[in-house]
Amino acid sequence: MTSADVLVDAFSRIQGAVHDAVEGLDEEALAHRIDPESNSIAWLLWHLARVQDDHIADVAETEQVWLVQNWATRFELPLDEEDTGYGHDPDQVESVRASAELLTGYYDAVHEQTLRYVTGLSDADLDEVIDASWSPPVTLGVRLVSVIADDLQHAGQAALLNGFLRRSR
Repeated sequence: MTSADVLVDAFSRIQGAVHDAVEGLDEEALAHRIDPESNSIAWLLWHLARVQDDHIADVAETEQVWLVQNWATRFELPLDEEDTGYGHDPDQVESVRASAELLTGYYDAVHEQTLRYVTGLSDADLDEVIDASWSPPVTLGVRLVSVIADDLQHAGQAALLNGFLRRSR
C-alpha cells in the first residue's frame, strides 16, 4: 500500500461517515441544535466539507469546488462565499441549513476533487514544506493528516447527534 492509497482510504472513510450522519434525518432534524451554543449536523458536515475543499484547493493550487461548481449558490447561505465556518457564532451556526442531499452532494464533489489530487502524490511530495510560518514547518503530509483528523472529529460529532435525534423521536 502506498501513501496515496492510505490517503484515499482515509478520505473515503470520511465520505462514508458523512453519508451515515444524515441517514434518516430531514432538514429540520439536520438543523437541530441540542442547546443554543452547539453545532447542528448540517453545520458540522458543511464545515468539514468547506475546510477540506479550502485546504485541498490550496495545496493542489486549484479552485474550490464550492465556488466553481456553484455550491455556494445552491446552499443560499447568508454568509460570505469564502466562509468555512471557523469562528462562527451561534447565529451563524443557526444560519447553516441544508438537506441531506445537498450536504452529501457537496461533500461528494469535494471528495472527488480530493481523490484526484491525493492519488497523484508520492511519498516525496508529502515531505514538501507548505507552510514555514509554523515551528516546526508544516509539510503537505501533516496538512493532509490534519484535514483528515478534523473531518473525522466533526463526522463523529454528527454521528453522535444523529443517534441522539433518531432515538429521541
